[in-house]
Amino acid sequence: MVRLLRRGDFIRAYLERDVPMFAPRLPAETIGRLWTMLAHVQGAPLNKERLATSLEVSASALNRYLDLFVDLLLVRRLRPWSGNVGKRLVRAPKIYIRDSGLVHALLDVVEYDDLLGHPVVGPSWEGFVIEHLIAAAGWRCIPYYYRTHSGAEIDLLFERGGRVEAAIEIKRSAAASVSRGFHAGCAVLQPRARYLVHGADGADGADGADAAEDTWPAPGGVTVIGLRALAERLAGQA
Repeated sequence: MVRLLRRGDFIRAYLERDVPMFAPRLPAETIGRLWTMLAHVQGAPLNKERLATSLEVSASALNRYLDLFVDLLLVRRLRPWSGNVGKRLVRAPKIYIRDSGLVHALLDVVEYDDLLGHPVVGPSWEGFVIEHLIAAAGWRCIPYYYRTHSGAEIDLLFERGGRVEAAIEIKRSAAASVSRGFHAGCAVLQPRARYLVHGADGADGADGADAAEDTWPAPGGVTVIGLRALAERLAGQA
């Protein structure tokens, strides 16, 4: 509860002090509503028309609001991979509030058990993983996601020097398996490495689990791996 109150104070400070300072012409109340809306659609492709209509603002105004969040490092726009592969690709960026704790605060998710029963639990974990892996991979690796209109999808991929280095699927459960859409995307992109990141690697440090014990091979050339282990692997290759 104390952490939630602190995050609430942080949100209010941004809306009451920082937004007027960095963007005096933008209405703080509307910015706050947009921030909450983005928490509800964490990890979804951006639907500008729907958001603009809900806020009763123009598309250009919405772009200014989103640019502000990105510039303040509060929101990540994960761009879609758009190489020439002869596929009908989804072109809208995915939007993530970069701090998962702020996602929970904006949605008034107080307890861990509340989070487990909330629709945002999966997107929250996905955004948390993406932030850590992008930081670990370093500036030479460009992050994207991949999705086609026919159902092929990769949650996160890294491109380096024009080559797809890694394709990553993100699941909370250690018992999860990669989707057919992931395999379909990899068949097109031919990444050097394929990973399924699971959520059971002792990331809280409580059990002292060896990262190697949370890594094993899966069919299709996929390595199932914990977040900590993959972050260390990517950092070693940066």
